[in-house]
Amino acid sequence: MPDPVERPAVAVLCERATDRPPRLDGLPVDLRYCAADGLADAVQGARALMLWDFFSTAVRDVWDRAGSLEWIHVTAAGVDTLLFDELRDSDVVVTNARGVFDRPIAEYVLGAVLAVAKDSRFSLELQRRHSWQHRETHSILGAKALVVGTGGIGREIARLLRAAGLEVRGVGRVARAGDPDLGDVIASSDLAAQAGWADHLVLAAPLTEATRGLVNDQVLSAMKSDAHLVNVARGPLVDEAALLAALRDGRIAAATLDVFDREPLPPDHPLWDAPGVTITAHMSGDVIGWRDTLARQFAVNVRRWLAGEPLLNVVDKKLGYIPATERGER
Repeated sequence: MPDPVERPAVAVLCERATDRPPRLDGLPVDLRYCAADGLADAVQGARALMLWDFFSTAVRDVWDRAGSLEWIHVTAAGVDTLLFDELRDSDVVVTNARGVFDRPIAEYVLGAVLAVAKDSRFSLELQRRHSWQHRETHSILGAKALVVGTGGIGREIARLLRAAGLEVRGVGRVARAGDPDLGDVIASSDLAAQAGWADHLVLAAPLTEATRGLVNDQVLSAMKSDAHLVNVARGPLVDEAALLAALRDGRIAAATLDVFDREPLPPDHPLWDAPGVTITAHMSGDVIGWRDTLARQFAVNVRRWLAGEPLLNVVDKKLGYIPATERGER
């Protein structure tokens, strides 16, 4: 740990060097703000690195200059774009923004569930036509939701959906019964066998080799014809070609997508016009004030680091997320 008398260098990678996080200048460290093209210089001799540009993959390109690094903090829940073999094998500690996005994303999911149940897309279309058309919609009371991902975000989604009257089951690496938030958790390897139970299939899992392509044609074919897919995790959890085919063939009714294989989603991508699809620009967790919250969270960890205290939200680099035992969960 750094000598408290020193002002250790901390590189802060921003999308643009002028796009700086708030509320950090009072920290007793030497902050080196940079964009990707300046990271090689900024990381030289730096003991810590904050990824304010949390989707950047620039770290692996300057790894040979990062020999002094002890700690990397990612201002996102997912760390899939950061991790690479040399970092995994190193002693560098990785922390993430666990907890910041849980409630906002859960609210987004509840909104998506309500929008589908109340047929909001068609209501907007009728309004555009100036067409008064009375019809009946669905109640969410008693609807069934499978939540893929048993971390903080998945748990908050489950709690909020339960509070709204839905029946919830979780999907995780290992099956278990009686989880306090997720109820009966099924193994992700059994997703295709269980997908037909759900009215809403919600993806909130980290992107790992085990979850990449998890929602494939087999899973989509097993879903109800009036089912709804929500992805607030990472785009590659879903086989987008299979999803397009399922939507066009009417094998599922709707999809609410906040993340994609390629971002920004290209203007000519067929998902824009696919039946039943609602698209948002990777913003499910971004509520007013979120940047201030991220900066405060990092500042707390900086002070712990300087004091030689254990860092919060340490990621298991081999797994790519914080294990349940480290989160204090079952």
